[in-house]
Amino acid sequence: MGTEVDWAEQNFLYLNREFTKIESGMEDELRRKIEPWLSAIFQSEHLSLLVGTGLSIATTRIAKSNPPSMNRIPFTIFNTEIDTWSKSQATALERGEPNFEDDLRSALELLQGLKILKHKDVKKLENETDEIIKNFVKGILKTEHDFMNKSEEDREKALMYLKSFLISFASRTATRDRLNIFTTNYDRFIEYGCDLAGIIILDRFIGKISPVFRSTKIELDCHYNPPGIRGEPRYVEGVARLTKIHGSIDWRFSERKIVRDPVAFGTKEYSEESLKEKIVIYPNSAKGIDTTYYPYSELFRDFSSAVCRPNSTIVTYGYGFGDSHINRILEDMLTIPSTHIVIVSFDSAQGRIKKFFEKSNPAQFTLLIGSQLADLEKLVDNYLPKAAIDRITERQQRLMERRGIHQQSRDMPQTERVE
Repeated sequence: MGTEVDWAEQNFLYLNREFTKIESGMEDELRRKIEPWLSAIFQSEHLSLLVGTGLSIATTRIAKSNPPSMNRIPFTIFNTEIDTWSKSQATALERGEPNFEDDLRSALELLQGLKILKHKDVKKLENETDEIIKNFVKGILKTEHDFMNKSEEDREKALMYLKSFLISFASRTATRDRLNIFTTNYDRFIEYGCDLAGIIILDRFIGKISPVFRSTKIELDCHYNPPGIRGEPRYVEGVARLTKIHGSIDWRFSERKIVRDPVAFGTKEYSEESLKEKIVIYPNSAKGIDTTYYPYSELFRDFSSAVCRPNSTIVTYGYGFGDSHINRILEDMLTIPSTHIVIVSFDSAQGRIKKFFEKSNPAQFTLLIGSQLADLEKLVDNYLPKAAIDRITERQQRLMERRGIHQQSRDMPQTERVE
């Protein structure tokens, strides 16, 4: 116990400015601390969930499937220059080792420079970059396909935990501000999990056959009319707003618009016709100016406006704090005293979580670090609160409390009973 965070520990809890080292056999004690705390946090006025690759990795791991890969990519042309620039940028931005996004962003920046110089190898680099993006998209589709083709028992177990995870956040009281889900992932595990859990997703796309990205944000919501009552619509429960900050494998540019392809989850192949179009995926943002490019300016603006307001809480899961623009927005949020951030992570992300933590007020942080807490199965089974709309459990608890008081009253000696 203590108030200082010991980052040398692999598993620890930091809650209400109290540090706790995690040891085996502490599940019951930790549950009594964590579950009520998270239950209160999840009923904040404004709640957001920021999800990184860690959620997809955790889900595929339960299903015994191959996780999505963000490994670096070798280029056959200008490989040394791209590798050197990726490493220097990752070091300058304190991200540690570069990944696929760093290499892709470096290649795209180099490509723009070569176009200005009218270099003879422009076409070679452009073709190779396009091919790498295609292979990356195919790799994500293969991850989804392999997941869906695992044994039914393993797949259903993984989906059960994914649904339970999402429902814990999305089941806020309907009259409160809707849950905002933000993700840097290109895959569609979140969308698939929400569909199976019955969570209604609101995003910037309109249309059914070929949804089009809407540049202007309209606060649409879902309501229903109770039977026999007209003119008094009520909020539908289990509704969330989803923003894929870095784009998605099923988004593409078509005739100067962004459309979402009707690609089934788990399909093995993406049509070559669609792959010829520009897939909307976003290389890691190294500079703020990058985010002025369409549509990422709109997506980052949604993120900023959702979290940077009083009484706002954000929970991060599987996010490694490697995106400098997202980190800046989170730092801005924490300048508001009534905001709070809950970080759930398998590790300290090569020290990036520690550096982020040390920039702000420790009282605004809750940390669940290490596999003992961040493992998806353990998190759902032990620490995440049940659905906030579980009325039966609430009524059961009230009934048991009343009966307990009455039983205690009957067991008292006659002289000690309080009437």
